[in-house]
Amino acid sequence: MENSPVNWLSLLVCIAAIGFGGARLSRYGDVIAEKTGLGRSWVGLVLLATVTSLPELVSGLSAVTVAGVPDIAVGDVLGSCVFNLAILVVVDFLYPQESIYSRASRGHVLSAAFGIVLIGTVAFSLLLARRGEVLALGHVGATTPFIVVLYFLAMRTLHRYERRELAEFVEAAAERYPDVSLRRAAAGYALAAGLVVAAGIWLPFVGAAIAREMGWHDSFVGTLLVAAATSAPEVAVTLAALRLGAIDMAVANLLGSNLFDILILAIDDLFYLDGPLLAGVSPAHAVSAVSAIIMTGAAVIGLFYRPAGQLWRSVSWVSVFLLALYLLNAYILYRHGA
Repeated sequence: MENSPVNWLSLLVCIAAIGFGGARLSRYGDVIAEKTGLGRSWVGLVLLATVTSLPELVSGLSAVTVAGVPDIAVGDVLGSCVFNLAILVVVDFLYPQESIYSRASRGHVLSAAFGIVLIGTVAFSLLLARRGEVLALGHVGATTPFIVVLYFLAMRTLHRYERRELAEFVEAAAERYPDVSLRRAAAGYALAAGLVVAAGIWLPFVGAAIAREMGWHDSFVGTLLVAAATSAPEVAVTLAALRLGAIDMAVANLLGSNLFDILILAIDDLFYLDGPLLAGVSPAHAVSAVSAIIMTGAAVIGLFYRPAGQLWRSVSWVSVFLLALYLLNAYILYRHGA
């Protein structure tokens, strides 16, 4: 991995493997939810949001343990949050009838609000660390237990509120595969998970190599390149839902993945033994955290207000704002990441 073309080719291989494996994970995960009788609506949605974030989990653990690049781990998670919200722009563009904010359920505001609180907690820790004030419990940050508790509280609350909103789609999706046995689904799920895990372990090393070759900061590489690669399953699943006309499923997958991504930071913190993770990385990550908060807030406005005006085709001003903020976040990290 000594020349740039090999590094970029390796990145493309990772993206392809994660995208292919992520799509299969979503398909077989939904079948498993049905066949086990654990509940098609809620279990299917939990599996979907979890497995599409599996690359971020594996890449983060690899980055903080084996590769020793914590900035890529944090940049991957926060960059994925920003990237997932930017995917809403693509969904809005590809959905021809009208703006997705006019069609999506207002129930997504609840998951978005939990996302703002979780991402805000991360931003709070990063800004405190920048001032040299570190709140710690042993080798982990003091906010890590709070993130874990808040995540499961969010899941419990969303379980009660969203299952009625999304049950219809999950039922339809599960019944698309009536001939797939549980054994076959489990085997397919395991193979796809193995592919995603392998690519996820490889990815931080590729990102670190590209950073060295190009003279880029780890924070920039983690937030842009690695985050885009590990978000490939979200892209695949969201576009598949869009083709089925399941706007609520597409939006729920992206917002739900952001919730799980912040939980991943807490898990990474547990495995990072050199002290609180958020205190040992570049303060530039706070830019991504604040960008994700602002972008989520804009999505909340769109979901609640349902803007009728369209700037081009079915694209609303909310999507234009999300795209502009994503590009601004990338530019700031490129210029000032440390």
